[in-house]
Formats: sequence, C-alpha cells, structure tokens
Amino acid sequence: MGNIVKIVSEQTMSDMQVAYQTSLKKTPPHAVFSAQTNQTTITAYKSGKVLFQGAHAEQEANRWGGEVSAKKKTESKPKQAHLYHPDSSLFSQSIIGSDEAGTGDYFGPITVAAAYVRSDQIELLRELGVRDSKNLSDPMIEKIAQDILLCEIPYSLMTLPNPKYNQLQARGWTQGKMKTMLHDAAINSLLEKISPAKPDGILIDQFSEPGVYIKHLRTENKRLPDSTYFITKAESHSIAVATASIIARARFVREIDRLSKQVGMTLPKGASAKVDQTAGTIIRRNSEAYLNNIAKVHFANTKKAAAYLK
Repeated sequence: MGNIVKIVSEQTMSDMQVAYQTSLKKTPPHAVFSAQTNQTTITAYKSGKVLFQGAHAEQEANRWGGEVSAKKKTESKPKQAHLYHPDSSLFSQSIIGSDEAGTGDYFGPITVAAAYVRSDQIELLRELGVRDSKNLSDPMIEKIAQDILLCEIPYSLMTLPNPKYNQLQARGWTQGKMKTMLHDAAINSLLEKISPAKPDGILIDQFSEPGVYIKHLRTENKRLPDSTYFITKAESHSIAVATASIIARARFVREIDRLSKQVGMTLPKGASAKVDQTAGTIIRRNSEAYLNNIAKVHFANTKKAAAYLK
C-alpha cells in the first residue's frame, strides 16, 4: 500500500475539500477533512500536510501541487548487538509498541503501556504531537494522551502499586523482572484485544539484554511472543512505542497526583534531595512504614530521609 505525504497551500487544501466533497468520511482529530476515493484514503491536516494512503496513493497525490514531505529523520541506527534488533522498516509498519514510566521515581508506581498503531495511523499521531515523552511536559503529555484516546488506538495499561512492588522486591524480584512481567502482561492483553488482527511485529523499549528478559519470562513459565524486537530509545524510532510511552507516563502522573492528595502534600518526581526531604517529612508525620504505601522503599532515598529527622 502506498503512503505519500504532501505539503500544500491553504488554497489547494480548500480545492481538495471541494473536489472530495462526495467522498468525505469521519474526520480524525487535528484534521481538516478525510476522504475515501479510488482505493485511496486522503487525510488533510491543519499543518498543511496531506496524507495519501492506498493502492493509488501516488496517482491521487499527483493530481495536486505541493511538495512531497521529507520523512522525519530518526536517530542513527545503532550497531546491531543482538538477534532481536529490529530492521528499520518495522518502524513504518503496523506494530505493537511497549514502554514504561515511573521506574526511576521513588514515589509512585510503575506503569507499563502497550499500544497497537497501524501504519495508516502513524502520520495522524505525529500530527497530534506524539514523540518521545521525555521531551514533553506533563500537561502536554496529558493533552496528547486524551487525543490518542479520541483516535481509538487500542492499548493495554498495567500499573504496579507500591505495596505490591515492595512485596515483590522483598521476595527477591529485581525491578528488571517486574518490568518484564508488566510488559508481557500488557502485550498479551493487547494481542487478545486486537485479535484476530495480527501486528507486523512487537517492539519493546529495551531496558535489559533480550536474553535476560527471556530468562525472566521462563522463571514464570512464560514465552516471548513471535516477532518481538528490542531497541534502546525505541520511542525516538517508533511512533507506536512513543504512543505507549505517553499513555504510561500520563497514568503515572495521575497516580502521583492521587497519592499526593492521599498524603496531603505534593510528592516530587524522581529521586533527588527534594525527594529525601519529602520522605523525611512523611516519616515524621506518619511513620517509616507508611512509605510502603507510596514509595519504592528499597531506594536509597529511604535511608537518606532519616538524615532530615535528626
């Protein structure tokens, strides 16, 4: 299936909307119009981009002026280090992307999201501002997450609350194993949700060597789904992973806000000295045991908090 993006003038876009008047279909968020004709879907966006997809995409695009939009460059492809490294062609296919949030934060849970993004939805999500969530503010993440939901992108979200996290850690589970099982649960839940559709692949933002990930699965009698790949900084390569990253981060932020209301004070993100001070205040007001409900207590912040009690 062809996939061509053109940048056209405001007048051309207006002419196109008139020309496709009898072929208009439901308009997605941030779009001017969407039409289906000649086995091709035409979607025009407020930015001036027009996406042509289908069997006759090139033929339909050639009817109009404008420039062909250059494909957005991603970071240079890292050297292939393992058998589960994806080919760059996967990034433009219909895949499941999986990413997590909250792993380096003392307060709050770990959240993992898996999202299924079809190839014909990639440009739409770019228009919504989907990109690496590390480059987005929390209010922007919340706004984009809401827009993603309006696009009806299938996803699955897993949250590991702090009490359960601390229980598993006390049993000897590493954070890496916890993340592995959360990713596996989110991915398999999403595969069931989209069935009988099958993704062209599954891409996980790599947080450990694939062999370690697979070993963790085996300890729980699980197996790696077919066509699963791993790459570091996956959210900068794949819109599907970036989408999952935003969904996971939005849930984490909402959980932090909820816990802050529960505690009666703002819980800072990360694991800084400010976090140590906040943890010390919470111990003084409640008890050290109370941290089990809202924090990852094996982090060094718990011991550092004691210094603020003297």
